[in-house]
Amino acid sequence: MSKLGGPAGRLVGVDRRAGMMLALASMAGVIAFAWPFFVSAHAPNTNSAHSADAPYVLVALMVIVVAVTLAELSEGRLDVKSLAMLGMLAAGMAALRIPSPGMDGFEPMWFLLILAARVFGPGFGFVLGAAGMATSALLTGGIGPWLPFQMLAAGWVGLGAGLLPGARGRAEMLVLSVYGFVAGIAYGAVMNLWFWPFVTGSASSLSFVPALGPLANLHRFALFDLATSLGFDLPRSIVTMAFLLTVGPAVLRALRRVSRKALFVPECAQAGPGRT
Repeated sequence: MSKLGGPAGRLVGVDRRAGMMLALASMAGVIAFAWPFFVSAHAPNTNSAHSADAPYVLVALMVIVVAVTLAELSEGRLDVKSLAMLGMLAAGMAALRIPSPGMDGFEPMWFLLILAARVFGPGFGFVLGAAGMATSALLTGGIGPWLPFQMLAAGWVGLGAGLLPGARGRAEMLVLSVYGFVAGIAYGAVMNLWFWPFVTGSASSLSFVPALGPLANLHRFALFDLATSLGFDLPRSIVTMAFLLTVGPAVLRALRRVSRKALFVPECAQAGPGRT
C-alpha cells in the first residue's frame, strides 16, 4: 500500500478535510460566478468587471489551494516527488497555452489537465488546474481581474476529470473525449458569467436586468453565450477532443508509468524476503 493514496497511485486524493476545502472553494466559486441569478441588485455598468473583488477572490482561492496541499502533505499523500510532478505538469499546461492563449479557442492545455487528473485524482486535478492557469498567466502576461475566475474554472475541469467513472481501453478514451468536449463548452460558459452583467448595458435583449428575476436572466445569459462565445468554445472543445483521441492514449500510459514509479513503499518492503 502506497502512502500516496493506495494502489491507484493517486498523488492527491480527497479525504474528508481536503473534500471539505474543495467543497468550500466550489461554493464560494458558485457565488462569485452566479450571483446575478441570486442577488436582486443593480450591477454597476463598468467594463472593469470584478476589478475590485478579484484580489479577494484570488487570495481566497490561493488559501484553499494551499490548504488542500497541506492537508495532503499531512496525510502522506503528497511529497517532494508529487510536488515536482505538479510543477512540471503546470509548466506543461502553460507551454501548451502559449501558442494561442484563449485566441480562437485553440487551447491544447486542457487535454493534459484532463489526463493528469484522470491518473492522479480529483484533488490533484483541482490544484493542477488552478496552478496551470496561474503559470500560464505569468508567462503570457494575462494577469487581470479575470485570473482568479480562470483558475477556479480550470480547477473545476480538473476536479471533474478526476471524478469520472472507471473505464479502460477505448471506453476510457471515449469517456475522456466526451468529457473534454463538454468541459470545453462549459468552461467558456462559466467564464462568460464573470463579466456578462457588466458589458451588455441595460437596453439589450442580452443584458442582465436584476428586476426580471433568475429565470429570465438565465435565458438572457444563454442567448449572450450563444451569440458571443460559441465560436471560441466549440474550437476549444474540438481541439481538446482531438488531442485526447490522438495523442491521449500514449500520454495516459506515460503518466501512469510515472505514477507507478513515483509510489513509495517502506524500505523493508523494497528489500523483500531474506534481504537487509
